[in-house]
Amino acid sequence: MSRALAAYGLGERLARKVFACVHARWRPNFDSVEGLSAEVRKVLAADCAFPDIEIIERRRAADGFVKYLFRLHDGAEVEAVRIPLPDPADARALKEKRRRGETSGLVALPTAKYSVCVSSQVGCALACAFCATGKLGFSRNLATWEIVAQVQAIAAEAEHPVRGVLFLGMGEPLLNYDNVMRAARILSHPAGLAISADAISISTAGVVPAMRRFIEENPRFRLIVSLAAPTAEARASLMPIEKQWPLGDLVPAIRSYAKASATRVVVAYVAVGGVNMSREDARSLACLFADMRVKIDLIDVNDRSGGFRPPTEAEVSAFRDELFKFRIPVTRRYAGGRDIGAACGTLAATRRGGEVIG
Repeated sequence: MSRALAAYGLGERLARKVFACVHARWRPNFDSVEGLSAEVRKVLAADCAFPDIEIIERRRAADGFVKYLFRLHDGAEVEAVRIPLPDPADARALKEKRRRGETSGLVALPTAKYSVCVSSQVGCALACAFCATGKLGFSRNLATWEIVAQVQAIAAEAEHPVRGVLFLGMGEPLLNYDNVMRAARILSHPAGLAISADAISISTAGVVPAMRRFIEENPRFRLIVSLAAPTAEARASLMPIEKQWPLGDLVPAIRSYAKASATRVVVAYVAVGGVNMSREDARSLACLFADMRVKIDLIDVNDRSGGFRPPTEAEVSAFRDELFKFRIPVTRRYAGGRDIGAACGTLAATRRGGEVIG
């Protein structure tokens, strides 16, 4: 932007202000930028185009999750989800109470901030068996501005600040690598929305070449790898990407990322009852990651077609116990927004459930 605005006689200080005007707000207005002459404002307004996305509807789930349905300039529709998060201190206090046995079950903590789950493509080409987006097929990649605009639009009307972004919505982010990474850099820029890079997570079903590029570029964003089975045969039946980038290529890429990032890699594991949640599956998973630091993030399958069912508590308990034997930590992700189709695997640009707001 500094290079582009130099043609208008603007130095880096004013370029940063223009950047903040464009990226920290939704629907920018150059009149708000101090230091710009009336003439420069007029010329910039004439030369710059600001396409927009339209909020078609907002649906609030019983648990406070809000799903946004956006219409893009070409009529395509995508979804994003506003996720309520508590104050970290309150969450730590609750965890300590649970440890002492003073409380159990789900406890609703006051919302202190939000994270936003954004889409990166219209539809998805990967056709994972358990994912509603995959059933739509692939239409196109989202442009950088279309990704950023989802966060801007939600932040503009949120009563609490947006402090995190998850590239877990519609589409495979690493198949739109350049636009996704550019959007993440804008969202984390101190003159933009100033979201910490550590609080931006980019998910992938295992696009190995793009993973290796991510590792080489070494951004501060977190990479989450989605896995649905510990063997090639089982994974191929759930995630067709296994045929193009098999476990034999994916696991070494995860190992490289673990080494480069010096962190415990989050492996998102879609838990399907009766399919991939046996003790044998857990042992195979442990063998797969025996020589690296990973954390298994269990995500109950959300298949409204009825083809797959979530695991039983007994299955989850046995699966966890088996992984604990190998000292592999396991968490179970809360699937929020189920009643509005906002949970993992259910985004499909639908209008149903919850309370329509706004």
